[in-house]
Amino acid sequence: MEGHIIVCGDDPLGLRIVEQLRSAGREIAIVESPAELRDAGIAHASALICADDDDALNLEIALLARELNPTVRVVARLANGVLREAVAIGNGPGAVLDVADVAAPSVVEACLSRTTHSITVAGVEFVVSGTTAPRAATLRELFGDLAPVAVLRGEQSPEPGTVVPCPGRDERVEPGDWTAMIGTADDLSAQGIAVTAARTPDTHARRSPVKPLTDALRAFREDVNPNFFKALSVSMTLLIGATVLLRFAYHRPGMSIVDALYFSTETIATVGYGDFSFVDQPTWLRLFGIVLMFAGVTTTAVLMAFVADLLLSRRIAQNAGRRKVRDLTDHVVVVGLGSFGIRVVADLKAAGHDVVVVERSRDNRYLSSAAQLDVPVIFGDATLAQTLEDARIDDAVAVAVLTQDDMVNIETGIVLRERLGERWLRSADGPGVPVVLRIYDRTLGRAVAQRFGFENVRSTVELAAPWFIGAAMGLEVLGTFSVGQQSFMVGGVEVARGSKLDGLRMADMSTQTRVIAISRGPGDVQLHPRRDTRLAAGDTAYLVGPHRELLDTLHEGLSEFAQGVTRRRT
Repeated sequence: MEGHIIVCGDDPLGLRIVEQLRSAGREIAIVESPAELRDAGIAHASALICADDDDALNLEIALLARELNPTVRVVARLANGVLREAVAIGNGPGAVLDVADVAAPSVVEACLSRTTHSITVAGVEFVVSGTTAPRAATLRELFGDLAPVAVLRGEQSPEPGTVVPCPGRDERVEPGDWTAMIGTADDLSAQGIAVTAARTPDTHARRSPVKPLTDALRAFREDVNPNFFKALSVSMTLLIGATVLLRFAYHRPGMSIVDALYFSTETIATVGYGDFSFVDQPTWLRLFGIVLMFAGVTTTAVLMAFVADLLLSRRIAQNAGRRKVRDLTDHVVVVGLGSFGIRVVADLKAAGHDVVVVERSRDNRYLSSAAQLDVPVIFGDATLAQTLEDARIDDAVAVAVLTQDDMVNIETGIVLRERLGERWLRSADGPGVPVVLRIYDRTLGRAVAQRFGFENVRSTVELAAPWFIGAAMGLEVLGTFSVGQQSFMVGGVEVARGSKLDGLRMADMSTQTRVIAISRGPGDVQLHPRRDTRLAAGDTAYLVGPHRELLDTLHEGLSEFAQGVTRRRT
């Protein structure tokens, strides 16, 4: 076996990579441990993909493979940032990837209702932007020579919700169909497509000068044990009553109101500095002093117990997140704080948005990372009304449900849909409140989206697999984005001499991919090639389309010899 690809990983990502490579006609060998590398033919393999969810296993296999075959492309999955950076230095052919890094941008875009995607291709910044078709017409009639990327059929279409990838310019659209086009910002603006920025937070001051004080008072009232106020009222009643009584009943000498307050306080506190006493007072007043001291000890002890409960118990930890959330509006709620969730949180914070995390486990390993980002964490079950209220769900602009359990994510999504009511629906006034669900199983994700009407279902497996496969096959992956439930990739492929792409006209390219630029050498970049433009050996073609079609096109860019090797069977 020569020129084959070795894959390690039996989780959903690894299985998806194997499935797509086989559908692309590649020879595959599967390993589960470093000891199996020699028998899998690492010496003659073209690439190794380490896609297991165990960083230690991926690292060990990747390092050993590099020793056994210095020229093999090694694509390793590492979630640990320190390891990832260290291994990337001098890694040789291949790539070191993190699922969260490659998949998180799609979730962030969905949360922010971002319909504009900027991708740098051959030094030129291309923009993918969408707009709603204003009338029934062809794409050419509406947008001229702009390159269409996708059409998402609307309610007036015979098949609403269907995505047409890379349609021709003569594709007919109906009013309400969502059309995504690609070009430079000037090209899009010339055709009336607004290059809209992402939803940005309101940076103006939202609070009055007295708001911090009222927030602090409200926080104190909500955090302390309710019985604290009862004990405090008893103590104050005792102090005020004793002060009034001593002011008029204490003689030889008499007391001013300040003296009475002072003596009552030191008696209740059982301090007794010796400047006042009940020695020369009537018997009934001395008996009152005894009662006052015992009552003072009792009420003081109770008050101190409540203060200790507030300061030393877990009440502070339980309510710290709630206190930070109280004055937030227009924030994003992220449910689930795993490696993927914390990356989404970090990206949202970097974009200037307030974020609130809902997490069940108090032992979550990423809590310290959330604290460093100054992100409040609400501990609880996101399917419960109280937890959602604590996260101020009614004031949120988006919700991302990113736990590692598909069933939990689906249940949470259904609860959120019922809680948000009409606010979660897209309307003419705005995008509503996007609810983004992370679903590993892509088939289940499509079924859930269709059955319950979720517009933003994202599969980390579906988003990440193309990056690993593209890197293993030599594709230069530049970015990914989503239109509806369809994932698209932008990548570059070098045309090998004698390959199927060598001499191919643009008109004969795959109908589901589109060439947006051709680099023929340093400084020689042709944008928007015409139908009669031909590729030549040595060119780098930059394409956009569904990742499977791009991988097929990459395969066609290989030389005939390389293709023959990949088709060889033992």
